[in-house]
Amino acid sequence: RGFTNDACGRLLCLAEFDWNNPTVRAGIRDRSEGYIVTDLSFPAFLYDKYAANPDDLEEGLFKGRILLQGYKAVFTSPSSAKDIEGDGDGEDVIRNNRLTKKSSAGVKVKKHVAQIIKMRKVTPRSIAYIACQV
Repeated sequence: RGFTNDACGRLLCLAEFDWNNPTVRAGIRDRSEGYIVTDLSFPAFLYDKYAANPDDLEEGLFKGRILLQGYKAVFTSPSSAKDIEGDGDGEDVIRNNRLTKKSSAGVKVKKHVAQIIKMRKVTPRSIAYIACQV
């Protein structure tokens, strides 16, 4: 997989590059100068709509759909990852799931990881953890 697979390559491609450009794809795959991916690179999957604003690389960062789905699957529940609402800012992740502590019959439901570790908000550390997992 990785950069040899077009679907994975598109998500792993540096946000500043256009994966649809054959020169960029070849450069990354061949590790040509100017196309080397390093630990300082932000892959496209971290960005909202998998694209970065070249003038402001922080805009949309850590709002990618896959990242949010991974976050919800790990910290709340796999089924919650199917329902991605809002603009992808992640604010609803714990807030919405905190409201479902009891079933309609009043019986407590199984706690999710965020409740178990008393996680009250999305933290930079938890985002980094999920980015590594994805």
